Amino acid sequence: MAPFGVRLQEAVDRHGPLCVGIDPHPELLRSWDLCDDIRGLRAFAEAAVEAFSGNVAVVKPQSAFFERFGSDGVEVLEDTLAALKEEGTLSLLDVKRGDIGSTMQAYATAYLGDCSPLAADAVTLSPYLGFESLRPAYDLAAQHGRGVFVLSLTSNPEARSLQHAQAERQSIAGAVIESVGGLNADEGGDARWGSFGVVIGATVGDALHHLRLIEPLVASRAPVLAPGMGAQGATAESIRRTFGDAVGQVLPTTSRAVLSAGPSVRRLRDAVLQAQEDVAGLRP
Repeated sequence: MAPFGVRLQEAVDRHGPLCVGIDPHPELLRSWDLCDDIRGLRAFAEAAVEAFSGNVAVVKPQSAFFERFGSDGVEVLEDTLAALKEEGTLSLLDVKRGDIGSTMQAYATAYLGDCSPLAADAVTLSPYLGFESLRPAYDLAAQHGRGVFVLSLTSNPEARSLQHAQAERQSIAGAVIESVGGLNADEGGDARWGSFGVVIGATVGDALHHLRLIEPLVASRAPVLAPGMGAQGATAESIRRTFGDAVGQVLPTTSRAVLSAGPSVRRLRDAVLQAQEDVAGLRP
């Protein structure tokens, strides 16, 4: 399989820089006139896959909203990932796992191993037990042509005290970006993006400028998963201000703003088209 960065670049060139989430919130299920149970979950996921497959660069199922139904919910998640793969649409499984040693190896195998029913094209991970604690995932992703997005600068207020903190004359968020850049340098190749990306909230305001992270971000060749478009208030204009010269690396992410158009598959597709028009100017 071609490296994830190459496949992501091709998908963005084809569909534009947009990632759409599948987040089966109880409130969204109810707004679709679905019961908050396993049958409602399956109907929700199947409609989202039908609407998004072949129409967006990346689809991001949020694992927690499937896991809350136990093993039956995980089965729906497996089926969702399989359906996206069958349709040729990149999947990014939002799990934000992070651990050490054999436990991290097990997580890596679950989400990035070719034989796992939960394997996605890419996965989100948390580096706050140490960036190198995630090494099993980096190695397995590189081995199987998959990707990893590492949390760097999130928009929740509680994150500031950790991610903005300075260590050895560099912010923690900056250290993550630099380390991801190192992974992409090790991968080599001449693709616009590497296979290793970062998660930076689309609503972090001027934090990237204040922490002097724009230049390191550009140098990292890291695709940037940027949650917060739509319901959380980010717009194409604000994303351009937030990311500056790195805006061409950004993959804006929307979930509720699109999903609220359901349950009609046609209306979901119309919402995707509108979101794609909104971010079209962010393409390099």
